[in-house]
Order: sequence, then C-alpha cells, then structure tokens
Amino acid sequence: MILWSQCYLCNANCAFIYCSICCFILAKFIQGQSLTSLTTSRPKWIETRIIFIFNNNYCFYDCCSYYATPENFVWNFNLRSFLPFLVLALLLIPLQTSFEEYLFRGQLMQGLVTNSRLIPLLVTSILFGLMHMGNPEVGKVGYIIMVYYIGTGLFLGVLTLMDEGLELALGFHAANNLVGALLLTADWTAFQTHSVLKDVSEPSAGFEIILPVFVIFPLLLFLFAKVYKWNNWKERLTGSLQNISE
Repeated sequence: MILWSQCYLCNANCAFIYCSICCFILAKFIQGQSLTSLTTSRPKWIETRIIFIFNNNYCFYDCCSYYATPENFVWNFNLRSFLPFLVLALLLIPLQTSFEEYLFRGQLMQGLVTNSRLIPLLVTSILFGLMHMGNPEVGKVGYIIMVYYIGTGLFLGVLTLMDEGLELALGFHAANNLVGALLLTADWTAFQTHSVLKDVSEPSAGFEIILPVFVIFPLLLFLFAKVYKWNNWKERLTGSLQNISE
C-alpha cells in the first residue's frame, strides 16, 4: 500500500511535468514570452506573495471540522508511511498545481482573443471546473460539487486579475492540494494518501461546498485586498485587457 501510493503520486505527476515543459516551450519559442512575463505583469516575481498566501491557506477549515465532528475522522498517521510520502508530495504536488495555473490562468487567460477581462475569467473558471469532472468526488457527491470546482477556479482567476500576476494563485493552489494530501484523505476522493487524518463520514453536498465558495474565498479576497491595496475592481475584472494603472 505504501509503494502503491508513492507510485501513484509519481505517475500522476509525470504527465504534469511533461505538459509543463510543453507549456513553457510554447510560451518561449512560439509566443515569445519569458517565464516571468507568463507569470506576472511586474518586472520580476514577488516570491513573498506565494509564501504569504501559502501560510494563509484555509486549512483551519479542516481543523474546525475535525473539532466540530470528531466522530467523522479517524487517526491515520503512520510515521513510516508518512515521511517518504511527505518528501514526494513536497516535490511533486507543486509541479501539478503550477502546471494547472500556468495553463488556465497563464496561457488561456492571456491567450483568449477578447477585449474584455470578464470573458477569460469566466471561460477559464468553467474549464478548470470541467477538468475535475472525472474525479470520483463527482460520482459520490453529484454534479453539485462542480460549484466548488468552478468557484475555486473563479477565486484563483480573481486573484490573478486583481494582483496582475500568478504568484497568489500559485501559492494558494499548491497549499490547498498539499493540505488535502497531507492532512486529510477519504476512500472516495481522487487522491488517497498516507495523511494524518481520514474522513470516514458519508459525503454530502452542502456545508462543505457552500462554506469555501461563498464564505472563505470572499473573506480571503477581502484580506488580500487590504494587504495589497487592490482598487479599481470593476476595471480589473471586467474592463479592457490593456494595462490598467493603479
């Protein structure tokens, strides 16, 4: 079981590594874009943005769920299984999430031929959600879970447009998937791992979907708007794709 989980993680991410290389080759040699220009409109990356949002990921939601309904969780931690998986997860999961961000919020959001920022925002959010339609969670919970997937894509898209760069989306997406892999797993999820806890409850399409999309994500946007002094929301989200001055 230990080897199977580790091999699954490696095999699943080999495709993302290959696709990431293709994505960067396309940007560099066909579109004439550097990695920096694909990532941000600023002269260079701001790594502190990735670190800041990584540290402010909403893993507290899982912790609150654990303390509110402890009967739904069992202790799954095994040091011998967890340590090698931890190393693989820290190496490979950020590659997977980075590819998805560069594809949807990088290539597609910048490449769609339109004069409005709203159209790439909506299209990439819907496509991001549809990409997860094959996950076993959809079969277990129902198509209502697409609200969460598309809502997450919309949240990441708003982060990208308001901040004029991918750094925040890169950090959040990596932190979100790492928390899901290392902290909590379930038999019915797409990614079954040697996590600390295991959810043994019957999944439902309710509070778990509504809270992140309609409460946590807006609160995080409010927090980041205050920290990074975002303004001109209407123009940044629905205006022209031309550069918008602060």
